[in-house]
Amino acid sequence: MKKPVLVIMAAGMGSRYGGLKQIDPIDEQGHIIMDFSIFDAKRAGFEKVVFIIKKDNEDTFKEAIGKRVESVMEVAYVYQDLHNIPEGFEVPEGRVKPWGTAHAVLSCIDEVDGPFAVINADDYYGRDAFQKIYDYLSTHEDDDKYRYTMVGYQLENTLTENGHVSRGVCTLNAQSELVSVVERTRIEKKENGAAYTEDDGATWISLPKGSIVSMNMWGFTASFLQEIKKGFPTFLKEGLKTNPMKCEYYLPSVVSDLLAKDKATVVVLTSEDKWYGVTYKEDKPVVVAAIKNMKETGLYPERLWKAE
Repeated sequence: MKKPVLVIMAAGMGSRYGGLKQIDPIDEQGHIIMDFSIFDAKRAGFEKVVFIIKKDNEDTFKEAIGKRVESVMEVAYVYQDLHNIPEGFEVPEGRVKPWGTAHAVLSCIDEVDGPFAVINADDYYGRDAFQKIYDYLSTHEDDDKYRYTMVGYQLENTLTENGHVSRGVCTLNAQSELVSVVERTRIEKKENGAAYTEDDGATWISLPKGSIVSMNMWGFTASFLQEIKKGFPTFLKEGLKTNPMKCEYYLPSVVSDLLAKDKATVVVLTSEDKWYGVTYKEDKPVVVAAIKNMKETGLYPERLWKAE
């Protein structure tokens, strides 16, 4: 089996945060969240990382993390480009929004030819999550179905006090396999838990405590890249008709489609770690305090990379 590769989605625009949040330091040593993800991934066994970035941000990104990581991991860069769409389609005039997470991962098709894990650049997943996903990818291959995995988190451990978040809400069967995942793009913390809205807040639907959500930490075989590619024209046909400026091709949508066709299974691994993220600038102090505490308890060294 080929060794699993880590793919990091870092092309997001960070509009709600108000800047290039992926490279905002979260400790006194200048580390960013990605440093901790790569550190955890390396000690789990990953040896190669592929960064999905915007071409415009390449120099800044390499300066902020790429060069630092090149001494400890094999590094590759791919670019999510709005104009990278199938023949016969055109980008609507005035559209600047990327095509979503599935399109971002499709950018890796020439760089990844074996099992791979996918994460967001600006989320802290924890050591346990990386170990579990690496172990799964190292021991499972496609057979009569695609054999995928994801790390799930309890919804209440992934919310912010500072606004709404987008989460893939999961339904599992008795074997801890994913039955469905539905992207809820506006979930907020409420007095009695959490709720989502699909009509700009006019009505709210409660989500039960303990609901498992996807934080975009997926494990796939190379077959998934071909499935994304195959489904992209169908997505564009519909999306450009109904929401040309904002439609997005989401990873969970591709997964859900494969589950509905009984072409894949997705084993849901639950992490013991708490998730942290910076959706908004106001979230940053929480992450800074958490990282400081983890260093003090010995989970991480003061300086992650010896070359620093």
